[in-house]
Amino acid sequence: MALRKSEHPIIELMKRTKGSLVFNEQAKEVMPGGVTANIKYFAPYPIVMKKGKGAYLTDIDNNQYIDYLLSYGALMLGHGHPKIQQAVEEQLHNNGTCLFGTPHPLEYELGKKIQHYYPSMELLRYTNSGTEATLLSLRIAAAYTGKYKVAKFEGHYHGGFDQMLLSVNPPVSEAGPIEKPLPVIESKGINDYYQKHTIILPFNDLESCEAILREKHEEIGAVIIEPVQGGFIPAEQEFMDGLRKVTKELNILFIFDEVKTGFRVGLGGAQALYNIKPDLTTLGKVIGGGYPIGVIGGKKEVMEITAPSVASDVFDNSQSNTSSAKDVLFHSGTYNGHPTILAAGLATINVLEREISHVLHVTDQLKKRLEKLFSYYDIPMKAIGVGSIFSVVLTSKEKIRNYRDLQEADLMTRKEIDLYLLSEGIYTKPLNRYSLSTAHTMIEVDQTVAAYERVLKKMYGGPVIKG
Repeated sequence: MALRKSEHPIIELMKRTKGSLVFNEQAKEVMPGGVTANIKYFAPYPIVMKKGKGAYLTDIDNNQYIDYLLSYGALMLGHGHPKIQQAVEEQLHNNGTCLFGTPHPLEYELGKKIQHYYPSMELLRYTNSGTEATLLSLRIAAAYTGKYKVAKFEGHYHGGFDQMLLSVNPPVSEAGPIEKPLPVIESKGINDYYQKHTIILPFNDLESCEAILREKHEEIGAVIIEPVQGGFIPAEQEFMDGLRKVTKELNILFIFDEVKTGFRVGLGGAQALYNIKPDLTTLGKVIGGGYPIGVIGGKKEVMEITAPSVASDVFDNSQSNTSSAKDVLFHSGTYNGHPTILAAGLATINVLEREISHVLHVTDQLKKRLEKLFSYYDIPMKAIGVGSIFSVVLTSKEKIRNYRDLQEADLMTRKEIDLYLLSEGIYTKPLNRYSLSTAHTMIEVDQTVAAYERVLKKMYGGPVIKG
């Protein structure tokens, strides 16, 4: 269906968000580019928010939005949930401090709750972010296997550190053959050492993956995967079963990065969906209830390598003649297992145990209604995703299986739609996935579908009358 001419969405957006433009220029006096995280930026400038409540955000120009970004999926109870606020207040009141710098009971209490839903996490440790959790997972894998190369999948993101900032969103022209992708560096400041020590695998292609892993198995200590790529492109069951089998055979640790999917595709994450027990799992986002957290856990025999022992570590000044820091896998952090954050995380899980079915139902209804609307306008679109996450993909392909398939979709039109939707009060960063929360209801679904219809009419002029 042909686009019709209308006011450019950026012009329309800039008329509504003049305060954000002024703020962004001021913020450049303090922060490079006016932001403290690159992911917060989008052209022509990011919208600056001042308030959040339930499923809604309000910007500094007093425009209100239904929030589908939800801090990149972290806020599964929406903004300012009373149970999280209560848990935080009670922890501060009852404990008298926000931080002990020592072990405390909530470490055990939340840990047992996590183990209930993720039985593969026989032992676990807390970190301060999903990035820290995945970083530690690679160190554990190298220490356990004695092999230092890592295999990751094209199009998968595991945090902003050197070894994982390869082939996250590479130009297809530079990415090599689809069955044997090349490692493409995605940031300045990364040594080509990491290109040589990071193997890129093709997602949902078991035959090609197995060939690469067998060829390089003596060097690869870990395969790390987003079992649902980007939170919305699911792995195929046969592919996951095959990877689990071959990694076991080749003494390669299989790491599930469930920072996006944990508690979002279901309470037990993707590993429950696929009935697969990975060697290591990383969690983050939802589990913090809006506060910064990461968790790594896995097989007891693997995780025990992080346990303190008679050997010294990097901060132990009582080194004996028979031990040194290099004998210990070092993991530490002042804020690991932060009491206030663990209280918020426990409250989040308690709410989700009662309400996750609501989130899944509302997500499913939104997906179905958007697909019906696009079909009414004769625009090829699939709402792709599992659980409470999905993405709007403008494609006529029967199935989106991997990064290369996604690059064939109409990303430019999707971005234009997203920019128009911002002016209609629907918020997600352009081209990002949609995440829903317990605060989203059918009221928000109705409003979202109506906003989409206004945008499609603006762009295309009206529905196609099908004979």
